Amino acid sequence: MSDAAAKEFSAIKAVHDALEPLEEEARTRVLTYIASLLGIDAKVASGRAAAATEGDGDEDADAVEPAAEPAKGTPTFSTFAELYAAASPKTNAEKALVVGYWLQVCQSAESFTAASANKELTHLGHKLANITDAIDQMKSQKPMLILQLKKSGSSQQARKLYKVSHEGVKRVEAMIRG
Repeated sequence: MSDAAAKEFSAIKAVHDALEPLEEEARTRVLTYIASLLGIDAKVASGRAAAATEGDGDEDADAVEPAAEPAKGTPTFSTFAELYAAASPKTNAEKALVVGYWLQVCQSAESFTAASANKELTHLGHKLANITDAIDQMKSQKPMLILQLKKSGSSQQARKLYKVSHEGVKRVEAMIRG
């Protein structure tokens, strides 16, 4: 094994050993942050997003469209903080839309939950007291900017899966352009 290959293998082993004990979302945050810190333009897809792409045996998996791609000329962001600063959302509903865009377009997730969205906002110090109300505002607009894909459970607190619509993606991209 060449010296360069040995160094690369050693780095891979060190990263694996450091990330292995962490939960999936923590791994994604760490890798995204390190890529940003080192100036690497890389997307880190969560395992759930990768599994959804391969198919998870769910009968409704075919009904979910692929994750949206940013329009040509739209800047890409390696951290949610950069996207949030560029979009500069004013209302709670806009914050929900921007974080949904981050999870779906920038992180290549097929869908997202309110909990995962609020977790990202919490990391920036912008946690919403009731993110489902903010998402509902985006769902009630014409055209709908966020779509509800699925609800698991029968209670009002049941876990729901959301997706930013094509119009929602266009709205965030317009916010980024100013």
